[in-house]
Amino acid sequence: MQPSHPGMTPYPGQPFYGWYPPGGYGLDPSDALVTPPGAGLGGWFARCVGAARRGWRPLLPILVLTQALPAAVLSVLVLAVDPSARWDAQLASDSAALPANFWSDLATLLVVVLGGSLLLGVVQAVGWAAGTWVIARQAVGESAGLGAALRYGARRALGLWGWTLLITLIVTFGFCLCFLPGVYAAFALALAGPVYLFERHDPLSRSHRMLRDRLGLLLGRVALVGAAVIGFSLAASVLESLAILPFGTTPLDSPGTAVGAVLTIAVVAVLTLPAYLAQLVGLVVTYAEQRAHEGPVNAAQLAAELG
Repeated sequence: MQPSHPGMTPYPGQPFYGWYPPGGYGLDPSDALVTPPGAGLGGWFARCVGAARRGWRPLLPILVLTQALPAAVLSVLVLAVDPSARWDAQLASDSAALPANFWSDLATLLVVVLGGSLLLGVVQAVGWAAGTWVIARQAVGESAGLGAALRYGARRALGLWGWTLLITLIVTFGFCLCFLPGVYAAFALALAGPVYLFERHDPLSRSHRMLRDRLGLLLGRVALVGAAVIGFSLAASVLESLAILPFGTTPLDSPGTAVGAVLTIAVVAVLTLPAYLAQLVGLVVTYAEQRAHEGPVNAAQLAAELG
């Protein structure tokens, strides 16, 4: 029989099911979270849908509070300090000179964008950890309330945020070198977040090793998740750009247009929830499937590993 993942033991009182002959894997074909080897894309997709159906009641508030709402607040702040409309007006009258207060306006914009993004990353890390905890606990029939999930997410957020920041820098550097290295880095590190939450160590090399060990399978799963996330995000971005046009280039300058612009951003932020949900559920279920290929594992063990 295949050994379990190093350092991992079954959850007390939870047996492994459906043993294959020597050299095979231990699995439970009815496990709500772990896709057994050989179940294929259909098995993986069924578990993604199942996790979303079981968890949408606590997951949607978590994603609203930690993903959509903070992102909307950051968008409003960026809109408030964006000097591009004023720059365009000044350049139209004198294209040879820099707009007035150019450097101070640029510094303010960068502080808001970079500082806001860093703070947003911490809040989002709370949500990713909380959502992962909800998915794992519900897979074994345990309760997963909103308050308990957010408390768990807060405990794990800083570590997850640190690794996510490092991953972002690596992927960005890869895209700066050439497009393909960035794409490869994004795929290779896609499971680093779940690896950190479940295993607590070495998330970058573990995620990369999972890609190398089952290249085609993981590429396919992550590509599907990425396509869903990009599709929903692009649609929401285009919708926001079009919906905010009637409010002018400086919508926050007057109360009437400001209210319309803020409401538009809030509505579009809510419409991005399917992208966040697809990313969360898809990557957690993909991670569980990769663990099943390494050795016996079930949802109860994974829930216990989260703590």
